[in-house]
Amino acid sequence: MPGRLPPRLIGACLALVLIPSDSRPQSAVLADAIPYKGFEGASAPFPSAEKLSYDIEWRLIYAGSAHMTLEPKPGDPHSWDGQLRIESGGLVSKLFKLDDTYNAGMEDGFCTALTELNAIEGKRHRETKVVYDHTRGKASYVERDLDKNIVIKTSEVDIPACTLDALAGLYKLRIDKLEPGQSKQVPMSDGKKSASVRVEAQAREPVKIKAGTFDTIRYEVFLFNGVLYSRKADLTVWLTDDAHRLPVQIRARMSFPVGTITFELTKDEHP
Repeated sequence: MPGRLPPRLIGACLALVLIPSDSRPQSAVLADAIPYKGFEGASAPFPSAEKLSYDIEWRLIYAGSAHMTLEPKPGDPHSWDGQLRIESGGLVSKLFKLDDTYNAGMEDGFCTALTELNAIEGKRHRETKVVYDHTRGKASYVERDLDKNIVIKTSEVDIPACTLDALAGLYKLRIDKLEPGQSKQVPMSDGKKSASVRVEAQAREPVKIKAGTFDTIRYEVFLFNGVLYSRKADLTVWLTDDAHRLPVQIRARMSFPVGTITFELTKDEHP
């Protein structure tokens, strides 16, 4: 970034225009509509090791799946490894193949130390690494074209202490426990730009998804519209109003022609 969300789901979503809605597969996990207590994390406090699975929808049409894992680093209870994998699904993969794996190393309360993105998007295969050097106060960005084996972009930006990437930002939101009416500014960077991002707890509200109805707190994260990413969009996150604070739904309302992209939780596992 700025201007692009690293997992470029946009191309897959545009391809979905050609696919009828009745082609959308149903998640096997949700075939019988799992009730709220069916999620293992309903009583597990955060942070803890976990694997969260999501269906991705674009304007109510199935677009793919996402898997988000979190594990503590061996021997260091304050450091964590996180991974987000996004894959295009169904007929979309025949029109636009997307297979992105995003890894983040975090320490000292989810402060980002390193991120790596391996992105297969259409016919393109790229790798992006960002090193967050909090001693120097710098984030260094390197993007490579793996097919041509060349570096295509490098940059370095100043960062304040405990700067977060987008994935660490979600984990930080879960431990901050902002109450409705509260807000805070969070230092964030993607290696190409650094910004103070406003996070706002807006309201308690029930959220109904295929897995059941959840008591949640709705948060808005002001990442877009020229803050960290230039794209016009509104980003909303719903966390369960309990000790685990599961992100049961994440929604980005983007400008035309992309529209709304929604991540809906389908499965929660605790190793």
